[in-house]
Amino acid sequence: MIDLIGLDRQIFFLINHGLSNVFFDKIMPFVTARGYLLLLPYIFYLLYKGYKERKDGRNFLSTASWILFISFVSFLLTDWVTTEVKNLIGRIRPCNTLASVNLLVGCTGSYSLPSNHASNSFAFALPLFYFMRGYSPSLPRLYPAIVAVLISFSRVYVGVHYPSDVMAGALLGIFVGFTVMGLYEYASLRYKDSPHITLLFSFLFAISIFRIYYILHGPLDLGPDEAHYWEWSRRLDLSYYSKGPMIAYLIYIGTSIFGDTVFGIRIMAVVFSALSSIYLFKLVNEMYDDRQAKGESQKANGNSIALISAFLLQIIPLFAPFGVIFTIDSPYIFFWILSLYLFWKALFEGQRARDKGQWLFLGIVVGLGLLTKYTMAFFYASAFLFLLFSEKRYLLKTFKPYAALFISLLVFSPVIIWNFQHDWVTIKHTAGQAHVAEGIKLSLKTFIEFLISQIGIITPILFVMMCRAIFKLQKSERGLRSEFLFWFFAPVIAFFLLKSIQGKVQPNWAMTGYITGIIAFARYLVGQRPKGKGQTVIAAIAILLALLVTVISHYPSLIKLPVKLDPSSRIRGWKELGIEVGKVHDSISAKGETFIFSDRYQVSSELAFYVKGHPRTYSVNLGRRMNQYDLWPDMNSCAAKVRQNNGGERSINAVFVTIGDISMPAELAGAFERFERKLFQVYDRGRLLREYSIFICYNFKGLKSVKPETY
Repeated sequence: MIDLIGLDRQIFFLINHGLSNVFFDKIMPFVTARGYLLLLPYIFYLLYKGYKERKDGRNFLSTASWILFISFVSFLLTDWVTTEVKNLIGRIRPCNTLASVNLLVGCTGSYSLPSNHASNSFAFALPLFYFMRGYSPSLPRLYPAIVAVLISFSRVYVGVHYPSDVMAGALLGIFVGFTVMGLYEYASLRYKDSPHITLLFSFLFAISIFRIYYILHGPLDLGPDEAHYWEWSRRLDLSYYSKGPMIAYLIYIGTSIFGDTVFGIRIMAVVFSALSSIYLFKLVNEMYDDRQAKGESQKANGNSIALISAFLLQIIPLFAPFGVIFTIDSPYIFFWILSLYLFWKALFEGQRARDKGQWLFLGIVVGLGLLTKYTMAFFYASAFLFLLFSEKRYLLKTFKPYAALFISLLVFSPVIIWNFQHDWVTIKHTAGQAHVAEGIKLSLKTFIEFLISQIGIITPILFVMMCRAIFKLQKSERGLRSEFLFWFFAPVIAFFLLKSIQGKVQPNWAMTGYITGIIAFARYLVGQRPKGKGQTVIAAIAILLALLVTVISHYPSLIKLPVKLDPSSRIRGWKELGIEVGKVHDSISAKGETFIFSDRYQVSSELAFYVKGHPRTYSVNLGRRMNQYDLWPDMNSCAAKVRQNNGGERSINAVFVTIGDISMPAELAGAFERFERKLFQVYDRGRLLREYSIFICYNFKGLKSVKPETY
């Protein structure tokens, strides 16, 4: 049997030592570090050829631009895939394991197989070679491939890769390059028949790939709410204290497939965001179908409105984060849009043979939305008002809407059953969130705060144009479509505006009202054809501003916001805390059973996720409002089980973590024989994010149970 590993090393030393010479020693370090510069002459040649042929009446410049774009996409995608494969295989570089390596450059600690330099250079070179057939003589076409081979060879010569590393990298780069080219050619063919659908799916595919990369390598840790919902998924139930069970079920599915990882939790955000745009596109196409047009050619306009709407849903700062961060809003947006789609189709049930059973499906989807977020109930109100004030009011005299309502409540029934079993705590929590106990009061401050937050998360120009479009269409069109857009926008926004006068309203609570606002903006922009270029330019600026804010929200370090003004600071630094608490936990766990707890559910949930082994954590009540941890077994009951299992011989210790530089709370000090305190600070790019007080507590004696007084 051939010793492939031994052969690989022999070839490595043959190149690294046997071919060593003064010329290569000078040139190869440059090739390995700056090899991309060797491709610049070919890129300039390509652009010059395109410009020259454009002057001659041909349009090769566009082709050349697409070739370069495909090469860059192949390069970026290959670099990511290679890094993932490299980390999965974990092969150590020869310069870190072999003796007598002729090392001509620095030897990093990253893994070796496959070589990023080889895969990237071949991925970039392949489209340049492939698409230039018929445009360039054979020798110039081969130039990028020659550069790729030279870069790959240099990695072995300078001593940082085995020959098999660069061979595997080259094959991987070629594979990814062919994949990207195949997708491009498929999309090009599809574009001829269905340009709008092709653009939609190409855009969603690209942004979904970026989001997967961002989840794996971005700067954001799991958010406190995400971590808490993940805790729910480890204890599946009919419902939970503050929300329905849908988010827990979805996280359970994701983590069952991809493990208890950030990716396993957040992949569902990517899926639901893409599905939301797809069904928004389908909804708008249904609404502006040319079969409903009266003497106007509207199919192309309908497709354009649908495409703009689907695109805006992905870039508006209010909606874009939920393509990465998986909270209840990700599936909630989807179920709302799908309900709009089914409701619109249900309005014409009986008129189209293919639209049978839409009321049934509508009831199921609205019920699923209620299992996700209780504000899905606003769909009932908007749908009722729309039916009452439109030409479809006769449907209120039929059983169909009420059948859909009954089905939705049937789907929602697990939440009702669970609350019956738990003293209706969700109703108490919701009343607390709505400040019902405070009665009627007027607060201009909270009203202004909410209004400013809405302008900020939509962006000012787009917010104004969206509202203007809703009311303009209501006056100019006066039809079923404009009424549909209005009644699913105005009641939701108006309710939360009025509610903000009475108490604080979170910025995202009114988010579903803006979905038909997006459609109205796109409709007004495309269908109404605003007079003059002025409004079109303003609309373009509005879209670009929304995109800019969304980009910055993904990479807030671009503008170096102070920590207090940086919303993303809330979801950074948790991993470092988990590592530190894990070290403390391990240092005392040998002395006895060790619990981890906090006085905040956010900290307890983050520690459950980021401490190695995902331990069970607890949240003690030191005067806070109720949360889900209060419905699960507490430290006292778990300590009793531990003592019962080991006969009371083993001591029980704990690690208590709280935010801030504080002393041990008096309520906890008496629960242990003694404790030690350490201050832990989390920094991000030299800025202090948060301080934590970590208490190492010995010999747990028991903690007085406190019943929550607020919800």
